[in-house]
Amino acid sequence: MDHLLVRAARGEHTERPPVWLMRQAGRHIPEYREIREEYSFLEAIKTPEVATEITLLPWEYYKPDGVVMFSDILTVLEPLGFSYHIESGVGPVIEDPVSGPDDVDRSHDDVTRELDYVGELLVRLNQRVGDETAVIGFAGGPFTLASYAVAGGPSRTNMPLRQLRAQHPEAFRTLLESFTSVVIDYLQFQAGNGADVVQLFDTYAGTMTPEDYREFVLPLHQKIFEAVDVPTIVFVRRMNGRLDLLQESGADAVGLDWTVDMGEAREQLGDTPVQGNLDPSYLFAEPDFVREKTREVIEKAGPEGHILNLGHGVNKDTPVESVRAFVETAKQVQR
Repeated sequence: MDHLLVRAARGEHTERPPVWLMRQAGRHIPEYREIREEYSFLEAIKTPEVATEITLLPWEYYKPDGVVMFSDILTVLEPLGFSYHIESGVGPVIEDPVSGPDDVDRSHDDVTRELDYVGELLVRLNQRVGDETAVIGFAGGPFTLASYAVAGGPSRTNMPLRQLRAQHPEAFRTLLESFTSVVIDYLQFQAGNGADVVQLFDTYAGTMTPEDYREFVLPLHQKIFEAVDVPTIVFVRRMNGRLDLLQESGADAVGLDWTVDMGEAREQLGDTPVQGNLDPSYLFAEPDFVREKTREVIEKAGPEGHILNLGHGVNKDTPVESVRAFVETAKQVQR
């Protein structure tokens, strides 16, 4: 079925912009916090019936044009042999990070076996809402995943991985290629189990120089998107002024963070579909302000090839009323 979101990702004219929110599957919704009192984060994503319930919370609240599976970008660490846990106040902690340049060439186990719970989640979502809305899958990008694997956890500057690039460029390349291979298998697995659209979150890759991005990351993005048969979206933060690199990735749609002017992006990218890009902080304002700023994004984006979203993830303390105003503004557009 060609859902509204699928059509927009292909650049087709739509009667209104489809809308969803990155990280919409829970967090700011009260019932999510209740579920998390019973299950840890990893328990929740690895228990398909629980992950299904969390994924569908935003659907029950807002009826967005896509439900994004409740999971995590670091799940693909498992087929590569890494172990991780979530530490309160810190985030993901890699228990066995990359130890050095001799520890980068990694083959991966069978994704369909290691991550079977993701496949079951996607099947359940299609059974529940597949006729009514698009099902969205995702994966982390190679640079972002490698950043976690080298630093052992979140890194604001990605300095450990950037140091590896400076000191051992071939080891850096090999590590990124290892992640690229498992991401391709993972996204193909998602598409095979019912994902209508998939997004690649290489959020941290914007910390690279343009030259390094073009040399090391762009060819891997191109390889990933060429291998996936469903519509694709690429998202990298801090790419203002370098949107051409995202356009060259081969993704069907380019995700924009909130620092990019939507009108200028559309002029620069031409017919390439875009996604975004309301500042997530705006959702802490009164609903009237949210509606005004949302309409501005929609007007700048134009009538074709625009998926309405935030410029990054929805904050866990965001008021439900503001999210509802954001979604409903898109649904009220008439073209």
